[in-house]
Amino acid sequence: MQVKRIVMGLTLGLVWIAGAGAAGFETRAASPAPELKAHDLTGASRTLADYRGKVVLLNFWATWCPPCQREMPSLERLRTKMAGRPLEIVAISSAETPDEVNAYLSKMKLGFPVLLDTDSSNTRRWKVFALPTTFVLDAQGRVRHVLTGPAEWDEGEALAVAESMLAELPAPVKQAK
Repeated sequence: MQVKRIVMGLTLGLVWIAGAGAAGFETRAASPAPELKAHDLTGASRTLADYRGKVVLLNFWATWCPPCQREMPSLERLRTKMAGRPLEIVAISSAETPDEVNAYLSKMKLGFPVLLDTDSSNTRRWKVFALPTTFVLDAQGRVRHVLTGPAEWDEGEALAVAESMLAELPAPVKQAK
């Protein structure tokens, strides 16, 4: 298992260095997202229905993946920048144990949900072939954009995609006093 992780990490690192992350977002016709069944670090069961009504950045990653490690701080900055807006960042740790994820999170504090995909069933169902891979879902839970590779989520094209998805949501209704 460790050799497999090293080989995958090296491969992903080379892909990242070669500029795969710069290829940009794949925009898709709105299509229903695959099923998501995972547990958070407290053991609570989570599905996409938990995030309905919000734009969701569903990020498949692993603690041993160097491009994933570099990307996490920008996801946290985006979360902070978008506080109070209907955007949910959800990280899915692929093929790792709770202990591995908790060890990473003890060094990298993240304010968004981290879900576990210990058996990689979600990774396979979502057809994730490289880490990181991020799916951008609209408020109805439909896949609208996919990015294979890392991004700086709080700037440039990635921020523009998040902002454009939020702009599609109806304006909040102000309550009369």
